[in-house]
Amino acid sequence: MNQYQQVCASLKAAPKIWLVTGVAGFIGSNLLETLLKLNQTVVGLDNFATGHQYNLDEVQGLVSAEQWQNFSFYEGDIRSFEDCQKACAGVDYVLHQAALGSVPRSIADPITTNGVNISGFLNMLTAARDAGVSSFTYAASSSTYGDHPALPKVEENIGNPLSPYAVTKYVNELYADVFARSYGFKAIGLRYFNVFGRRQDPNGAYAAVIPKWTAAMIAGDDVFINGDGETSRDFCFIDNTVQANILAAAADENAKNQVYNVAVGGRTTLNDLYRAIQAALADNGVNYGKAAVYRDFRAGDVRHSQASIAKIQQNLGYDAEFKIAEGIQRAMPWYVAHKHLG
Repeated sequence: MNQYQQVCASLKAAPKIWLVTGVAGFIGSNLLETLLKLNQTVVGLDNFATGHQYNLDEVQGLVSAEQWQNFSFYEGDIRSFEDCQKACAGVDYVLHQAALGSVPRSIADPITTNGVNISGFLNMLTAARDAGVSSFTYAASSSTYGDHPALPKVEENIGNPLSPYAVTKYVNELYADVFARSYGFKAIGLRYFNVFGRRQDPNGAYAAVIPKWTAAMIAGDDVFINGDGETSRDFCFIDNTVQANILAAAADENAKNQVYNVAVGGRTTLNDLYRAIQAALADNGVNYGKAAVYRDFRAGDVRHSQASIAKIQQNLGYDAEFKIAEGIQRAMPWYVAHKHLG
């Protein structure tokens, strides 16, 4: 068994109580599904700002009735310290996913992004510390690398932030480090690189590229590429991200008070991504023949992004099991089946 399989086996043998913030969102609902299937007890917190009840309903249909009974939900907001306190009571492990994502959203509305991602994060960190939780794992971001030119991205080397969103995610890391120094409360930050997969919302102005393009292709609409299409990203399938969270939650003390890249360690251009989605949809009976429409580069975007995953492999035993091609193949049937969401 690899490290992840060992951790899952030990959790099944000795279940824990987990809090997942942002539980009705894309990553949160996938964490919920996996944890319930491992017979864990899960508390969920969400205000439905970007999450959806139908994500929770879908998870309910994928687990047994007995497993679903292990889930309790609070509708609340991380900007309320009282809500955070209620959610953290009696919890062993926290997986803090609640945030306002999106670089463009933060540029359009930096105040709300700051309120959720910094004030809300500090509320959660403080409530978790006060509740004496065993571990606190939070969603960090590859946007923290900013304008640092080196590839692949190594955790210790960051540049200047390029958006308000990037600032908020860097401040999270600073707060987590200060809490370790000031209170001995050690957290793990996971710098996500372009996570994608089932239940990622294709709607709205700030939808991520894979669900947005997929929904457009299914509907026969135009697909827009910002820039020349040679911008590249390290796309990471959701199952890899779930694995990283569970490994981080169960990590030894000496692996804590760290940030780790969560990715596959590869680079895919937007042009190649376009062709991969097009081919995967064709395999699922959706034939899209239009050419992509190119437009201006987007403000705040970095040109290339690729992670080094050596640190998370060494310290947490992470295995990037699903590369982008397999991840897209696994995600497309869900999007075709849920095209009414597009």
